[in-house]
Amino acid sequence: MKCSVCGAEVTESDRFCSKCGASVSPESSGFIMVTTPSIEGYRIKKVLGVVTGLTPRTRGVLGQFVGGIQSMFGGEITAFTSELEKARVEAMERVKAKAMSLGANALVGLDLETSDMGFQMGVVVISATGTAVVAEPE
Repeated sequence: MKCSVCGAEVTESDRFCSKCGASVSPESSGFIMVTTPSIEGYRIKKVLGVVTGLTPRTRGVLGQFVGGIQSMFGGEITAFTSELEKARVEAMERVKAKAMSLGANALVGLDLETSDMGFQMGVVVISATGTAVVAEPE
């Protein structure tokens, strides 16, 4: 079986991918993540706390070279777009995994942020933060 996020091999007994942290268990499919402070049609029964998922990313030498060439012509730098999208999914999967480990079935107030680590190394950090909760239908 392969991880749907990074393609790494996972076994049927694994709950999370050992490479990227994405959930690979079927029980996570009912998990709710929203950017709002509440979930329409649900009542928050218990607040479990703030959880964060981080993923620092950089492009390899070839990716940076291709990105440099694309930047000379302007427009979207596709060499970076796919990497940023993978990082966003990874950060969201990590925050979801942390919330589930606390016993949550939902995450409210999801906030995604991107920052540059500096040091002229091209390292970008994607952070997903939210509040882990137990929610039940009204």
